[in-house]
Amino acid sequence: MNWKYILGEILLIFVGINLAIWFNDWNASKKTDSDKKIAIEKIEEEIRNNLDELLTARENNNKLAEALVTYKESRTETSKGMVATMPEMIEFQDKYPGFFTISDTLELSEGKYDFDGDVFLNLELAELSKIAWETSKTTAIVNEFDYECLFDLEGTYNLQALVANEMSKAASALQNREIDQLQRILDFIRQVDLSLEADYKRSLEEINNCM
Repeated sequence: MNWKYILGEILLIFVGINLAIWFNDWNASKKTDSDKKIAIEKIEEEIRNNLDELLTARENNNKLAEALVTYKESRTETSKGMVATMPEMIEFQDKYPGFFTISDTLELSEGKYDFDGDVFLNLELAELSKIAWETSKTTAIVNEFDYECLFDLEGTYNLQALVANEMSKAASALQNREIDQLQRILDFIRQVDLSLEADYKRSLEEINNCM
């Protein structure tokens, strides 16, 4: 029996199996890295878009909240609408175009008028997406992320869900013409969306650390 030949064959088989295992592991690792990179790019793009949506909605809704405060402060128990001087009304209309449409004017004393009319509330609802994040969780690729990065992203998207929920409440209050409730919700949204903006920006700065 040729033991050298047999040992040589065994060695070749052993080396072949180990090379095959190494190659499969290398392929799997390469695919995982590729999938992780794609997931991170999609999440980064989603966060950038959400940040733009948040800032756009905030600018509009802050104006809406300011207009509501000014409108309510100008009213009296006996007025039909806004009580203001003509210059004050012109300034209000310039600052908050489309908010108040005058239908009738009653002259009062001291140069003031009772402006009767209709209020149009243009609420901007930010479309905050979570598709890339949810898809990454569904495919379990997030399990390959760095822990601190994963923890931060989870916190950011949880805060985003809170803001989105408050925006839904604001939409319901607007639909039901619950103006006081709408004001309270908008005040709360102003507070939490500042935190969400900070989270978005931090996530964008640190997301490459997820690799």
